[in-house]
Amino acid sequence: MKTIIEPFKIKTVEKIRLTTREERRRILRDAAYNLFLIPAADVLIDLLTDSGTAAMSSRQWAAMMDGDEAYAGSRSWFRFEETVRGIFGFKHVIPTHQGRAAERILFASTCRQGDVVPNNTHFDTTRANIEYRGAAAIDLVIPEGREPSVVHPFKGNMNPQALKDLIRERGRERIPLVLLTVTNNSGGGQPVSMQNIREISGISRAAGIPLYIDACRFAENAYFIKLREPGYQSKPVREIVREMFSYADGCTMSAKKDGLANIGGFLCTNDGKLAEQEKELLILTEGFPTYGGMAGRDLEAIAVGLGEVLDEDYLQYRIVSTQYLGDHISKAGVPIVQPPGGHAIYIDAKAMLPQIPPLQFPGQSLACELYHSAGIRAVEIGTVMFGRKNPDTGEEVPAAMELVRLAIPRRVYTQSHVDYVVEAILEVHERRSSLKGYRIVHEAPFLRHFSARFEPL
Repeated sequence: MKTIIEPFKIKTVEKIRLTTREERRRILRDAAYNLFLIPAADVLIDLLTDSGTAAMSSRQWAAMMDGDEAYAGSRSWFRFEETVRGIFGFKHVIPTHQGRAAERILFASTCRQGDVVPNNTHFDTTRANIEYRGAAAIDLVIPEGREPSVVHPFKGNMNPQALKDLIRERGRERIPLVLLTVTNNSGGGQPVSMQNIREISGISRAAGIPLYIDACRFAENAYFIKLREPGYQSKPVREIVREMFSYADGCTMSAKKDGLANIGGFLCTNDGKLAEQEKELLILTEGFPTYGGMAGRDLEAIAVGLGEVLDEDYLQYRIVSTQYLGDHISKAGVPIVQPPGGHAIYIDAKAMLPQIPPLQFPGQSLACELYHSAGIRAVEIGTVMFGRKNPDTGEEVPAAMELVRLAIPRRVYTQSHVDYVVEAILEVHERRSSLKGYRIVHEAPFLRHFSARFEPL
């Protein structure tokens, strides 16, 4: 069949409140034009993030009823640990309440002032946690990954030569670890090839530097390898995943993505001494090492979700449905990051709105108009999120790309919802020349996009 159907039935529904354009104009103004500050009840289609927004399965809800809420050594913890070890293969599993907690503990245990941490592309919380330690987050994605319109099967790859150059220039002692984000969220949800993981691992190990993988969307990345990389078409996704992580020394994971859960995460390592240090930090700020800030029922939901996300019928539906959105808007002339990513479609706001300079935030303008026009909440991934201050002049330096991410929650929306999103984007695209820029009137020193307040120019 040509149509790829959702490989699930809907058992429970949640009402969506329909709003008018006039209502949304007021809501947007009251939220200071920051979509993070809009109440979820006022959003028709919420594509702000795919993190923690998945619909859980009947098996996950059933498992939650069996959650053991013992403070230490609960049954749920042992199920969780066994599942994570079985999929990823690492010796030490440290539970955390979400991915950024795992990042904080990892970087607090490894990074010092003046260190540098290379990645294909750091996402916002990763970069912020590194910089909070006084280290520098360096992006080393391949050149194709910086060009939205260029088609490449693995645009998320790290540049091996750039990594070698960085190690030579900065010295191994200033690089506590190398990171690979799979899929590359900031770079358009683009996958990393097995060949690249293997090569980056070889460079890192030759220099004596640990390699960690940001595993948030590990299953989607593995499925792209199955689809696009020679030699993997007949391999089960579970085997591809195990090989991916065999080249790494540890990982961070937000189970709110490919864990198909609403909260939770973990930190893994093969280094026993480092694991003990990390557990000490965990106890200080998160909780005992057998729950890490999660309830037993959350541990159960993640253990089931990590198994369900490896179902290849689900992964086929997931990738095809995201591609459907990207193909329909790009065929109508909307510039997007090509090819479509696994968890989201990224509109190239710089190309779509050339009349708005980067320092007037074209991505924010487009995101606001999508909400005003159709009640769709997306997120700017451009100069608002990744702009930098020039250390000498204090002037704002624009981000490399000006994108708007439409992140698709897992197992939440149907085909008609996606068709509505397509229609809304095309309607805004038709009158794109009328859109204006914004300026920031208040911002925080870290992760400003979460709380910044704007006004239209």
